[in-house]
Amino acid sequence: MYTVITFIAFTAFVAFYSWFKLRKQKLNTKDGYFLGGRSLTGVVIAGSMLLTNISTEHLIGMNGSSYKNGFIIIAWEVTSALALVVAAIYFVPRYLKMGLTTIPQYLENRFDSATRTLVALFLMISFVVTLLPIVLYTGAINIESIFNVSGVLQVSKEQGLWITVVLIGVLGSVYAIFGGLKAVAVSDTINGYGLLIGGLLIPLLALISIGDGNPMEGLNKIYSNSPEKFNVVGAKDSVLPFGVLFTGLIINQLYFWCMNQTIIQRAFGAKNLVEAQKGLLFTGVLKILIPLVIILPGVIGFYYFGDSLYGSQDMIYPELIKKVLPLGLVGIFAAIILGAVLSTFNSVLNSAATIFSIDIYKRHIGKNSSDIVLVKVGKLTSTILALFAILVAPMVANAPDGLYQLLQQLNGIFFIPIASIMLAGFFLKNVSATGAKVSLFVGLLFYILTTFVFKVNIHFVHLWGIEFLLNIGVMFCVSYFYPQNKTYIQDDLHIVEMNAWKYTNPMAISLCAITVLIYVFLGKNY
Repeated sequence: MYTVITFIAFTAFVAFYSWFKLRKQKLNTKDGYFLGGRSLTGVVIAGSMLLTNISTEHLIGMNGSSYKNGFIIIAWEVTSALALVVAAIYFVPRYLKMGLTTIPQYLENRFDSATRTLVALFLMISFVVTLLPIVLYTGAINIESIFNVSGVLQVSKEQGLWITVVLIGVLGSVYAIFGGLKAVAVSDTINGYGLLIGGLLIPLLALISIGDGNPMEGLNKIYSNSPEKFNVVGAKDSVLPFGVLFTGLIINQLYFWCMNQTIIQRAFGAKNLVEAQKGLLFTGVLKILIPLVIILPGVIGFYYFGDSLYGSQDMIYPELIKKVLPLGLVGIFAAIILGAVLSTFNSVLNSAATIFSIDIYKRHIGKNSSDIVLVKVGKLTSTILALFAILVAPMVANAPDGLYQLLQQLNGIFFIPIASIMLAGFFLKNVSATGAKVSLFVGLLFYILTTFVFKVNIHFVHLWGIEFLLNIGVMFCVSYFYPQNKTYIQDDLHIVEMNAWKYTNPMAISLCAITVLIYVFLGKNY
């Protein structure tokens, strides 16, 4: 009962605080609803970016993967810092000059309106088919495990998960539908730093317990028990080979942190370039620290449980929470976990609503729509997508390589084709709109055939790299025969102040150096 009370109390506090911060905000304008009134600060941007990225697909999925595979999966996290450096120095200054609300807007400026519409549709499909259902399902696993929903309601475990999925989906929708980006960002800030503190508490308490009061002794015992789990350099036949860092992984990271609407929309809402760069680089710092929350606990779980949960690896994190957290803190941490689920869920809903309202409805259906109409359309879009995600969520159960691996495989369907044309648009001036559109479909078909139909014996992240090169080749060839018929000029709309943050370069160099040092010191077993 105490766990339930603390859970409800913390959840209610976050809701009240978000309402209090928003009570005077104008949420019936396009910028107010979709971009938080272009008023977000660096701390809010970093907290929101972290929690939009880190949800239960990480807490459940990555800890499940590290339990089985060890620290080799750290590459998903620490290489993000490099991409965030690129975002802060190169991409975000350009986005803010253009006054973008959505990424597809840039594609219309650079290529044509058809490219913008195609990518907008791709993004909508990717949100509904991949991210939203997995976020909901992993959140349901955690909440069901902690509160034993099925036992309390005297239903089967599967029914308990269904009920939890519906409750989380409805609650997450409320934030996104009624509060817009500012509500998402404010609640994210509390839950984001709560997740970092609470998430660090899990391994710390476990290490103290294992080390009889000395956490370093506890870490030494865990290392002695399975030193191979601490190696960060994956072999060629591992779940994440070291070689993928130099092929598809770098393309994926550049897309995710520099071009992904759900993430970069927070930087679009910055009050100026200084705050945008602060937010991105602070996020880089957090991504260096986050393996202590989403990878180390999985390895600790191996110390406690051995390989007994290999058949259900995604249950390792809930089991560890129940084992190491004092009863009084379980409710608060469950509320923070729920916040992580809601954050990613409502962030994706808000981004999907933004893309549909601005890139599809405004341009093809209601061309003269007012801001109030666009906000209403955004709310309706969020509602429909939330309902669909709730229905699809239970279908992702029992992924053979774990839910996080499944999420990444599915992301590749859309991420790499879009990343290809975005990067080509910025760096290859001769690539035409026709070349971009053809490469979108060629890349999509190539990845689906090689990953899900014929299943070639090549790691899917390497396939991302191959697909990227294929897309670039297709764009060059098609553009030769169908050249671009307009010259792209990047305008500065002077919407926000564009002075750079004075610590951008020192922070960028530090993040790059730390990332390299992690592989130098933890890659001895390679």
